[in-house]
Formats: sequence, structure tokens, C-alpha cells
Amino acid sequence: METPFQQHIEKAAVLLEALPYLQEFRGQTFLIKVGGSAMDDADLVRRLLRDVVFMEVAGINPVIVHGGGKAISAAMKSAGLEATFVGGQRITTDEAMTIVERTLSREINPGLVEGIESFGGKAIGVPGNEALIGERLTSWSQEEGRHVELGRVGRVVGFDLSRIRAALTSEIVPVVSPIASERETKLSLNVNADLAASALAAELKATKLVYLSDVLGLMEDPADPSTLIPSLHADEVEPLIERGVISGGMIPKVRSSVDALRSGVGKVHMIDGRISHSLLLEIFTEKGIGTEIVKEES
Repeated sequence: METPFQQHIEKAAVLLEALPYLQEFRGQTFLIKVGGSAMDDADLVRRLLRDVVFMEVAGINPVIVHGGGKAISAAMKSAGLEATFVGGQRITTDEAMTIVERTLSREINPGLVEGIESFGGKAIGVPGNEALIGERLTSWSQEEGRHVELGRVGRVVGFDLSRIRAALTSEIVPVVSPIASERETKLSLNVNADLAASALAAELKATKLVYLSDVLGLMEDPADPSTLIPSLHADEVEPLIERGVISGGMIPKVRSSVDALRSGVGKVHMIDGRISHSLLLEIFTEKGIGTEIVKEES
């Protein structure tokens, strides 16, 4: 029957829906990659960081890897440098790398740490080159028909996780920038944030790898939200790529997700960070709101 406390009762029902997930995930590590235009809205970022604090208080160990492509492009433009991409990778000269490192590790990263702390959480910024070891990449240029040198661009090939593990042990949220230290020279390398996130999630054996971006998830028709694919197995990914359902910049993200699953990550989620509390809705409700990628059926 209706009571004057109906709204309160409904709120209690929401908490009870979350109970089994809170019990299951207590003590588990979640790797959360934040990127896309969701990072351009300060209010959305604050709501996301409040959700991260909620997760930490609930006993989950969040680790954040953030992007910053638009901010880097803007900073380069201000410095009179043109942003050039080959195969989705930003060509990064020594001068550009100085801007990349400053923007990611000394501007965006501290801002996220401050945001978490403003909600009573504890966080520490970890410049990626203090945790990620990399090697340089080349990229295939379709126009030139050859591999092109990208400069200070790399991929993750090793780790020094002492700072991240110490933070997790102390119930502090590590916030990691996507920069690696070149194995031979120790120079900083610009790393695609999606690929840095999947590599780190695999190394940490994270229970969940969550990509927060500016799309709902994987859709049969990108123009039609009703075609959202709520769940798929890792072995369904390549057929979707062949059909063109997964295309462009989503291909490396999804393939790296499959690699992470095969390396020990429990589940991958792709959700729209522009939706308020999308992180909590995906993790702590039965239906979720994005796309989950799970391991192959045995």
C-alpha cells in the first residue's frame, strides 16, 4: 500500500538491489578508464569522481587511467604545433611530448586527484612513466603504403607497480596518466590511454575494466541507440569487426579488451560517461546500461 514514506522505501529497494554486487566485489580491483567528451564537462567529471569515492568506501579498489586528447590538441595549438595522426596515433615530437606530459601528468591528473579528495576520498597521482615501461611504435600509413615513425609514441611492455600497489593497500585511489618510460632510454612515451588501461588491468588482474567514453557502448547501428549490444563473448568480437559493426577507433579498444580478458581480467564494460552515475548503474544494477564483454564460453 502507498505510505508517506514511499519514496524512502523505493530508495531502500535500490540499495538492496546493489547488495549482492557490493558483497561480491568487496576487496576487488576495478580499472576505470576515463576519456572522451565526458572529460570536457566539469559537472560530469565531479559526479564520476563521487561515484569512485562511493566504490572505494564500499570496499572496492578503484584504479583510474585517464586520457586527455582534446586538451593536448588545444595545448599544442596554443604553442603553434599542428596535431598530426597516423592510424589513430598522434605523431609526437620531442617538443610535443613536453606538452603531452605537462597536460596529462601535471594538469589533468592533479585535477582528478583533487576532485576525489573534495568528496572525502583519498587519491594519489601516479605519472605513468613511474609505473609503465614502454617501447616505441610505428604505424602503417594507408596513404603512403609504408610504416611511419611516430616519434615519442609507445606501447606498454612492462611495469613497476610498487606505487600503485602501495596505494591500493592503503585504500588510496591511484590516478595514472597514459605515459610510459622507454625501456632503453627512460624517455617518456605517449601511450594510447585505452591500451594503457587494458595493459594495466591485465597486469593487476582486475575484476573489471570499465571504459567511460562518449558513446553508449557497442551498437549494431551507431546511429540507433536501440541497437545497443548489452553483452557479448570475446570470441564474437572478430566477426563483428568483419561485419563492420565494430570499426574505426573502437577496433583497437575492443581487441585490447579481449587481450585483457584472456590475461585474467574478469569482465570489460563500455559505458557512456555523459550519463549521470553511469558507473554505478552499470556495476550495481541487474540490467546495467552499456556493453559488457565477457570471456569465451568454455
